[in-house]
Amino acid sequence: MPADDVSVSSAERTAPEERLLNLVVALMATDQGLTKDTILGSVSGYREQMEAGASKDALEKMFERDKENLRGLGVPIETIGDRLEPDDLRQARYRVPTAEYALPDEITFTPAEVAVLNLAGSVWGEESLSAPARSGLRKIRSLGIAVDEPIIGYAPRISLHGTAFAPLQRAIEQARVATFPYLKPGEENPRTRTIRPLALVEYEARWHVYGIDVDAAAERTFLLSRIVGDVKITRTSFDQALRAGAGERALAGLEDLARRQSALLEVHPGTEASLRLQRRGTAEVQGIRVPFVDVHIFADELASYGPEVRVVDPPQLRDQVIRRLRAALAANGGAR
Repeated sequence: MPADDVSVSSAERTAPEERLLNLVVALMATDQGLTKDTILGSVSGYREQMEAGASKDALEKMFERDKENLRGLGVPIETIGDRLEPDDLRQARYRVPTAEYALPDEITFTPAEVAVLNLAGSVWGEESLSAPARSGLRKIRSLGIAVDEPIIGYAPRISLHGTAFAPLQRAIEQARVATFPYLKPGEENPRTRTIRPLALVEYEARWHVYGIDVDAAAERTFLLSRIVGDVKITRTSFDQALRAGAGERALAGLEDLARRQSALLEVHPGTEASLRLQRRGTAEVQGIRVPFVDVHIFADELASYGPEVRVVDPPQLRDQVIRRLRAALAANGGAR
């Protein structure tokens, strides 16, 4: 999300997750890479904001956050600088090396497996390419940049966010108070939250709504995945000026929280866990230290890696991961 809260601008025409997809496909489409100016002026999701008058500084911040989000998801974005002045990134080009996604020759598929893959791939047909995406692709080609592979699937038919996203987005645009049932970890029953929603932000590949909790009379951030029922938009309105800079404040708060808490992890090299976690952490003698925002969400992720990762510290995170692993073992017929 950009720093000036363009997520709620009436000029926005491309969903944030589609913008990320557009960026990945554009960066995979050429070996020579794209400059930042080309990306901001050509790739759907950035171009609309530029044409609507968004500042270049805000768009560049959006691009930097998008790069980090994609790298956190395991997408290898390569920066190609000037060989004579490698520290000067003003004319740097960015690309996703397609070799990173090539399957080894020894991997083969049975006819049944190929059928399943074809079925999954049919979701991303040529007809799913949105009009803004087609326009962006034509613009990239018009600049003389060779596109090495056909670009498809800019606008997938799969929705990548939950049912709470759309009504919250409407509530933000209409500047109206919204209510929803919210279930926190460790609680048996959800509690109804009443907020003045100010921005929808994505952080570490998860969507949050940021706003003013009416009951607490304070700014709060809520995970969309913990909204367990319908979002209701009330008739109560609030000052639209409250939305100014809300996206920036939300992301700054999440980043500050991540800086204040981190985990020391031992990770097996060459594994998926190593690929994903090393991009977000810093090396230490015993392993890597990775910042995190929510202990329960991070425990879910770490447990999904199984034996590839071990939590050294903090104990609370280690206990949560062990609890999930034991539950998975019990659910699959193993002993506790």
